[in-house]
Amino acid sequence: MIDTHSHLYDKVFDVDRAEVMARAKAVGVEKIFLPNEDETTIEAVLHVCEEYPGYCYPMLGFHPECVDARFRERLLPMKTFLSSHSFIAIGEVGMDLYWDQTFRKEQQEALDIQVQWAMEYDLPVMIHCRKAYPELFEVLSPYQKQLTGVFHCFEGTEKEAEALLEYEGFMLGVNGIVTFKKSTLPQVLPSVVPLSRIVMETDSPYLSPVPFRGKRNESSYVRQVAMKLSEIYQCDLSEIDAVTTKNAIKVFKRLP
Repeated sequence: MIDTHSHLYDKVFDVDRAEVMARAKAVGVEKIFLPNEDETTIEAVLHVCEEYPGYCYPMLGFHPECVDARFRERLLPMKTFLSSHSFIAIGEVGMDLYWDQTFRKEQQEALDIQVQWAMEYDLPVMIHCRKAYPELFEVLSPYQKQLTGVFHCFEGTEKEAEALLEYEGFMLGVNGIVTFKKSTLPQVLPSVVPLSRIVMETDSPYLSPVPFRGKRNESSYVRQVAMKLSEIYQCDLSEIDAVTTKNAIKVFKRLP
């Protein structure tokens, strides 16, 4: 299995990161992908990936919730890392208008800049989107046929899934939300989304799956996501593991 989205570098893991990694390996997690958040977290991301070579892989991005009036001076120096380090994707980037729409245009500009980085360096993008699909598509539509990546943390409707699947180079990231009692994903996914378009993720330390809701999430819990997908798609757990791993490798071409 591959956890395609984990904030393993977060300070909440500082006390027991080695144990967290051991538990992930014990349940069959072979790789963990780490999305960056802003200029302050790059070193932490790289440090964890250097500590666990061949197991943890970094992305470089500026999260939409980090965008402010100073985003350009904070964002642009980050590009220098792309030529001096090996990243597997641009991320996590996107649009988030859930809490605040103050910097809507700035978020769109930041996203467009980073999409251009992805094009320049031939990297996939890890897309975060919350309550902002129209604004997201305004930016992405000119690049639709060229971009590849993952629409992280999909929890939407059949209509939204269909719109995302039109981006043929993208997978949908499914995490612990699929196990939540009120989630509509058990109905939406099998009716619209083929297993060949899904990758698994945890978004740890957030969004712990059942039966761990309310506790810190970690990469070993991706197994709960796999088990739920096995139930939804009515196939063996081994098939879920194999297909989602193949899907992740297809998108993240820079993996050694």
